[in-house]
Amino acid sequence: MSEHVTDVVSVLWFFGVWIGYTLIADSDRMQSKSILGLMNNHRSRWMVELLHRDLRMVDAMILNHLQAGIALFASTSILAVGGLLASLGATEKAVAALSALPLVGEMSPLEWEMRVLLLLLIAVYAFFKFVWSYRLYSICAVLIGAVPSSSIIDEKAEDQGKRAAEILNLAARHFIRGVRAFYFALAALAWFIHPIIFMAATVWVAVVIYRRDFRSRSQRIVRGDT
Repeated sequence: MSEHVTDVVSVLWFFGVWIGYTLIADSDRMQSKSILGLMNNHRSRWMVELLHRDLRMVDAMILNHLQAGIALFASTSILAVGGLLASLGATEKAVAALSALPLVGEMSPLEWEMRVLLLLLIAVYAFFKFVWSYRLYSICAVLIGAVPSSSIIDEKAEDQGKRAAEILNLAARHFIRGVRAFYFALAALAWFIHPIIFMAATVWVAVVIYRRDFRSRSQRIVRGDT
């Protein structure tokens, strides 16, 4: 198998594993077992409890804290985009420096640019996920602000709480997908070394994410199995 064919196969393998894991982990059957699905239940319960609280300053503080974390990830993503774009302007120096490293073979400028473009694509994808998650949290904050006083909770108010919970869960899903992009970006770095190592790193990242989602201690604590 030629080197270019190996590169193409490794990239297809990368996206196949990433997309396949996302489809399986976020499916209705599997999501109920993941930490994301378990936290969805707690977020829905949070919105129910919120309806009966007279003072909702604590809820506003929690939302602000969550948004601050997402803003940090979004800022990191845009910084990564800027850094990767800058690296495209120094291709020759980067190729010379990378080719001198052990385990790394000769690399053409085109090969370097393709690897950087893959990382750039991942960073842009993550940025959009984080920004949309941030906006959804803002929408949720408005929905919470429109909930009437706890003394006049009716069916309409309960429906408002349910919609807020759905938006909150959707925001969490987009945030998690952005975080997964960061994980797979680490696997994409292995492509600079060798396509086979790239493929192995992709599988390793998928296993790590699976353990975090379905087999971690935090997942068992949230589920109440401790």
